[in-house]
Amino acid sequence: MARHRINAAAAATALACLAGFGPAGGTAAAPPARATAPGPTPTAPTASARFVPGPCPKTPEPIAALAKARCGFLEVPENRARPAGRTIRLAVAVVPAASAEPARDPVVFMAGGPGGDTFDDIPVLVDAGVNRDRALVIMAQRGNLHDQPHLACPELDRFAARYVGLGHDSAPAKQLLLDAVKTCRDRFTADGIDLSAYNSTENAADFADLRKALGIARWNVYGYSYGSDLALTYLRDHPDGIRAVAIDSVTPPQAATLPWTWSSAQEGITTILGACAAEPRCNSRYPDIARTLTEQVRRLEAEPLTLNARPPRGGDPVEVVLDGGAVLNLLVAGAVKAPDVPAAIDELGRGHPERFARARAADSVQAVGTTAHGLTESVACSEWAPGHTETDVLDAGRRAFPGWPDTVLAQPPQLPFQYDVCRLWNVPDRAAIQRVATVSAVPTLLVSGTFDGKTGASWAKEAARTLSRSTSVQIPGITHWVVPQSPCAQKVLASFLARPTAPDTGCVAGAAPKPFTITPE
Repeated sequence: MARHRINAAAAATALACLAGFGPAGGTAAAPPARATAPGPTPTAPTASARFVPGPCPKTPEPIAALAKARCGFLEVPENRARPAGRTIRLAVAVVPAASAEPARDPVVFMAGGPGGDTFDDIPVLVDAGVNRDRALVIMAQRGNLHDQPHLACPELDRFAARYVGLGHDSAPAKQLLLDAVKTCRDRFTADGIDLSAYNSTENAADFADLRKALGIARWNVYGYSYGSDLALTYLRDHPDGIRAVAIDSVTPPQAATLPWTWSSAQEGITTILGACAAEPRCNSRYPDIARTLTEQVRRLEAEPLTLNARPPRGGDPVEVVLDGGAVLNLLVAGAVKAPDVPAAIDELGRGHPERFARARAADSVQAVGTTAHGLTESVACSEWAPGHTETDVLDAGRRAFPGWPDTVLAQPPQLPFQYDVCRLWNVPDRAAIQRVATVSAVPTLLVSGTFDGKTGASWAKEAARTLSRSTSVQIPGITHWVVPQSPCAQKVLASFLARPTAPDTGCVAGAAPKPFTITPE
């Protein structure tokens, strides 16, 4: 890929189009505070990074907010250890604030995944009011859709569509997955892509470069799921210019490993079932629902069901396999909505698996070529997998769900055959660099949902332990990515951005889960 260059006039134009930003002012703010942490020296931002104005990307579905956005690309080295090497381009959009008199410090968003379409999140963020009083800065993390290069693996998307009709840990599923991984990796290698450079350290440096390239003195950071891991990495490695950080569905970098997935799965699922047991109507209708779930996981793992189901958003019925591992993964993914979980488990026990079957059929419809699996696997294999073994994953699963079949517990939730994938992906071990707690006095808000089975709510405590000016809230009854689901969380985030050291969290005390679905007996 050719390196892209712009001249001084173009650089001036880039800054002029963002002239609304400058030294922060006009809103109460904490004084700057540096984050420190032991460990290796982080990747430094590069002087050669530059912002090139351009048209907003053509998204798969129209995004109204982009009509008024200022867009372009951030150009950075693919690998900052080799600054004379290839250059990559990261898609950027600055969505204006809804307010006529916005604050001067914008919010930069760090998406989850890694590898998901960041621009697709813009309508969700706007609907949640994230840009109510501040401009919203969006950048597709390196390798994502609209970037150059885009590390898509359509082979893996097609595998995901076929996986619904296979046993979760079956030999055919494993072989199909590994064939897809190898084909995708071989193509990236042939294209000269340095997969070792697609990691959280480089991602964080990209955002540090973006702030400087846009001429923004200070900004606020909001990230969810993997974006919370990235936000804490960014705060740790590049604290300059950060006014405040809000992290949602928290993944502490020092804790993000494959065995860790089991503790989050256990916390989210058991909290949902515990809430049912504590609600008289739910407990009366679905007594001992936790025992029913264990029974059904064991039964289906021993004798999987094969049936036809129609995807929830329409289309022809597809053949799906429901085994114990499929049920577990559907619950972790939130594919069955939390208020429906007790009813779905009860129906399963009564010979009516339709809710789970439809939820599994949803994955038969894939946006082929959208997800940046190249970034996903490079992060997972360099940062999450090293330092632990398949035995560690199984042991963690046994602690989380005693008595469940080992065939269910041997695979990390939502990451089947990940160690086999990583042996093929073959990127360097970065655990020592990445698994370092962020120590900081920058005001930080940590938002968790009590029903989250992907990033358990209790893990926010681990992240907050080294964040001296942090505020933590747990929103009852909410699953993964809290702010879009909870008006209360939206109020807390807005208050935090206005007053980072004294946010109003009063609405949390009155928040409650939605009532559980009660089906006729």
